[in-house]
Amino acid sequence: MSMKVAPVGAPRDPEVMVDINTTPLIDVMLVLLIMLIITIPIQTHAVKLNMPVGTPPPPLVQPEVVTIEVDFDGTYIWNGLVLSGRPELEARLQGAAVSPVQPEIHLRPNKLVKYENVAAVMASAQRIGLTKIGLIGNEQFLR
Repeated sequence: MSMKVAPVGAPRDPEVMVDINTTPLIDVMLVLLIMLIITIPIQTHAVKLNMPVGTPPPPLVQPEVVTIEVDFDGTYIWNGLVLSGRPELEARLQGAAVSPVQPEIHLRPNKLVKYENVAAVMASAQRIGLTKIGLIGNEQFLR
């Protein structure tokens, strides 16, 4: 055991420190802050919507695809079958329009055909009431 002994005539011990020790207070404050952070519920940034509940849509039925080709001389070809003329084409379009599920009409014009022949097919389809018509084979017109 050792003891520090002040020499004779040396000044006395310094004055006792009167300030409060804040270290334990800071520790308690940090513990309370951590507990507060843990207990706060996680906030979600979502909008809650009440969506209407309905019947599920019927299963998708793939529509029939009809390919109409317009040859360079104005000849109409319906799924590989050569038609006699525009009246027969319109009769077939009429039959396609009355089916419960309208077929998709894929119109493939030849590169050398006149525009009026292709426009006649599109006009007939629109007049009869077919709504699903599209041009295919456009890559031949890039050059």
